Amino acid sequence: MSQQHTTSLRLRLRYRFDHLVSGGTTALIGWLALACLAVVVPASMVLVWSDRAAPATLSGRLTAVWVSVGQTLKLGGAVGSPVYVLASVSLALVALLFVSTLVSLITTGINRRIMSLRRGHSTVLETRHTVVLGWSDQVFPVIGELVAANANQRRSAIAVLAPQDKVWMEDEISARVSDSGRTRIICRNGSTTDPTELCRVNPRTAKAVLVLPPTGDTGDAHVVKTLLALDAAVPGSGEGEAVVVVAAVRDSRNHLTARLAAGPAGHVLCVDDIVARLLVQTARQPGLSLVYSELLDFAGDEFYPAAAEGLVGRTFGEALLSFATSCAVGLLHSDGSVTLNPDPEAAIGPADRIIVISEDDHTVVREDVASLVEEDGIVAARPRIARAERLLLLGWNRRAPLVIEQLDQYVGPGTTLDVVALGEYAAARDARAVTAARSRLEVSFRDGDITDPLTLAKLDVPSYDSVIVIGETEPGASDGPGVALAPVTDPQARADDRTLVTLLHLRAIGDTARRELALTTEMSDDGNRLLAPARGGADFIVSGRLISLLMTQISESPYLAQVFEELFKAEGHEFHLKPAADYVRAGREVSFATAVESARRRRECAVGYRLRARSATGPDYGVRINPDKRQRVRFSEEDWLIVLAES
Repeated sequence: MSQQHTTSLRLRLRYRFDHLVSGGTTALIGWLALACLAVVVPASMVLVWSDRAAPATLSGRLTAVWVSVGQTLKLGGAVGSPVYVLASVSLALVALLFVSTLVSLITTGINRRIMSLRRGHSTVLETRHTVVLGWSDQVFPVIGELVAANANQRRSAIAVLAPQDKVWMEDEISARVSDSGRTRIICRNGSTTDPTELCRVNPRTAKAVLVLPPTGDTGDAHVVKTLLALDAAVPGSGEGEAVVVVAAVRDSRNHLTARLAAGPAGHVLCVDDIVARLLVQTARQPGLSLVYSELLDFAGDEFYPAAAEGLVGRTFGEALLSFATSCAVGLLHSDGSVTLNPDPEAAIGPADRIIVISEDDHTVVREDVASLVEEDGIVAARPRIARAERLLLLGWNRRAPLVIEQLDQYVGPGTTLDVVALGEYAAARDARAVTAARSRLEVSFRDGDITDPLTLAKLDVPSYDSVIVIGETEPGASDGPGVALAPVTDPQARADDRTLVTLLHLRAIGDTARRELALTTEMSDDGNRLLAPARGGADFIVSGRLISLLMTQISESPYLAQVFEELFKAEGHEFHLKPAADYVRAGREVSFATAVESARRRRECAVGYRLRARSATGPDYGVRINPDKRQRVRFSEEDWLIVLAES
């Protein structure tokens, strides 16, 4: 009963306090004044009456109390005629009001400024910085690669603009990017499609702007609107020294629109096209994904343009053996055009620069190694006849028709492709168009759930020459009886979940058959790749990380847009893994310069090798890019030479 009474009393007091507070500013000031007087006056009386030196008369003590109250409340406590006291108190109240108002205004202004800074609405005052527009999982590898690219710079900055809380973005980046080195990462809140808010990251003075594609069906439209807003925020950006603009769209149907919005200084990557091309190239040449991972990562060897000092007027073939610790692969002409793997007899012009693969720009050092070539170590290539193959494509998504189209350009006549997809989606929507357009590839469709072990068991997977697994993200894939690891709403995350289950069953099939399956897998999230039940060194095309690496490389070196365009198309030149025994004598130790010379005689550029004995051992899985040409290597019949050659 007493507890109920105490609770009731507490609630009543709280109710009365809330009622007083809700009375407004005037009521609050009045009650605060009464509360102060109720404390200060009795305390002053106690002080006066307890003071041995206090006046003896009552009027004297009351005067002392007034002086104490006035001094405590900063009212002066003046003693004199009533008019004098009233004027003194009035002046003290005015001064108190003025000072309080001034303090309030200053505090409000400081708080507003602090809140504005925390909201990320201030303008970035940087020059030659890199601007990242948008927020997705790609922002973390992009920032990580930009930090690595700027590691040798004394002062660099990255400005991120996204419709997210500034503090939250800073915390996420700090958690996912372990070491930013000397690079300062600045986050700003705002819409990337609003030219006014876009100016907060000062794109006019930036050296490069990266537009990240957000997730979802409207991601490409958002990229196009961002490019248009960027053009409005930086008018005339194509004049003089233009800002390098790099963007990416997912659907190939939106590629042309985005390129028009980006303008002449912009570079727009198409995720679907690039992933489809690299999937096919890797499926044709296992291990190729490791080569591209090394070349695109700033932490490894990458492309650099080198001055042609001392090589002007000489042939490109001579340049191949003019660098001991770098590999020449092409020419960058004065007009900005690029020629990959030019004719060995092509002359190097005075304005040309040599495109090399090197560890860093300072490692591109001239050193002639032609004397290290061992003629008796070079062999003639054995004739290899193209044969018909059996290929298997597991899964279906928007990129599947592009994969089939690319495969048709690579395979020999008589090659068959079996496509297994869930539901009637693939067969009903794309099968006729895909099959009708083929000239070499015979395509057949089967309805089945690729996460079902019974479906996979009926396929006799070990009998196929190559298996490609792609994520099912279309509506048909989510309606079937397939395995769901969790109620995932993100279609890309769900596709990766289904891919992980499929890989688990494929590994069991390979173990049962005691055979290593030639497997190439597409994934969206690099984190899921680490969970994949596959052998070390298996080929994974992680679309998110791949596009992030390409965008950062182009933002740092715009000419690489032409290089990658050439590498990823069926026509032209690309990297190949060819039997090393077709170039040098197997079982004999030779210098790598000998392999380079053997490749040169076939109009190819040798840039590295892969050793079969170390293909399952990390971290390089037998891949060595840009070895020292003075290094001696003993190749076996099962090893590969990595060459840049015509398709």
